Amino acid sequence: MSEPQQDLVIQTDKLTRHFGNVRALSDVSLEVPRASIFGLLGPNGAGKSTLIRMLCGVLRPTSGRGSVLGFDVSTDAEAIKRRIGYMSQRFSLYADLSAIENIRFYAMIYGIPKTRRREREEAVIELTRIGPYLDRLGAHLSGGWKQRLALACALIHEPDVIFLDEPTAGIDPVARRDLWDLLFALSHQGVTMFVTTHYMDEAERCSNVGYLQGGELIVLGTPRELKASKRVTPDDARRFEVSCRELPAALARAKSMSAIRDATLFGPVLHVLVDASADPGDLVRELTGGEREAEFRPVAPTLEDVFVILSRAEEARAAS
Repeated sequence: MSEPQQDLVIQTDKLTRHFGNVRALSDVSLEVPRASIFGLLGPNGAGKSTLIRMLCGVLRPTSGRGSVLGFDVSTDAEAIKRRIGYMSQRFSLYADLSAIENIRFYAMIYGIPKTRRREREEAVIELTRIGPYLDRLGAHLSGGWKQRLALACALIHEPDVIFLDEPTAGIDPVARRDLWDLLFALSHQGVTMFVTTHYMDEAERCSNVGYLQGGELIVLGTPRELKASKRVTPDDARRFEVSCRELPAALARAKSMSAIRDATLFGPVLHVLVDASADPGDLVRELTGGEREAEFRPVAPTLEDVFVILSRAEEARAAS
C-alpha cells in the first residue's frame, strides 16, 4: 500500500525569472508541505527575494510553473494574496501609528468583518504578547517588538501561509529566539512558513532547507539529509576539528597542505576535511607546527560546512 501524498501548500516546477538579459532565477523546483517551516538560504543577490515575490503573486515568472494553496502564481495572484501573510526584515508598518492602530488598520485592509475584528485583534495580541505595548508608537518599539507587531499584522486575517523575508535580521538573540518560538507555535496550529535567513542556527530549526546561489537551487533537503550528503563528506575523506593555540597560523598551513581539502575557522576551533588516507598524527603535527597541546578529533559537519563546501563547488563549476 503506497504512502498517502503529503498535503503540499507550495509547489514550483522549473520556475524561472529574467530581468532583461539577467537570469535572476533559474529552473527552481521545490515542494513545501502544510504546517512545515521551509528555510531558504543563500548569499545576497542569489534570488531569494525574487522567488518570494513570485510566490506571493507580485512578480510573474518568465517560465516554469508555481502554485500556492493550489492557486497558480501566474493567473491567480489576487487569490494568493488574500490567503497569505508577508513579513519583511525591515519594519514596514506605520511608525506614527500605535501598535493597536496598526493592527486595526490591517484588519480593515484585509476586509475582516466588523463582527470579527475584536476577536482577531485579541487573538494576535495574545499570540505575540504585545499587549503591554499597544499604545506605543511603532517608531518607539524596540527591534524585537517591531517584529512581533509586524507578525501580528501579518496574521490578522488568518493566512494559511506566511512568507518571512529575513525576519530576525538586526534583532538581539533573545528576541530572535522568542520570535522563533512564535513560529513553532504557528506551525503547530497548521500554518505553513516560508522563511529566508542567513543564520545557520535558524536553518537547523527548519523542516526543510534549500540553498540558492546565482539564481539556482543547488541543494534541497532536511538539515540532517544535507549534513549526511556525500557531496559534503565524500567516502574518501574525513572531517576533523582542530584545537590549538595559534589558529590563524594553523589555517594558513592548512591552505598549503595537499591532504587537506577544506579548512574553516569555527570560533576557537578549526574544521578540516582531509583525505581518508592521511595519517591523523602526522597531519596534526604539520598543521599545528608540532604543538603538544593541540587536539584533533572527528566531528560531524555543520550546516555551515554544507553551504560553504557547496558554494565553493558551485563557484568552481561556474568559473570552469
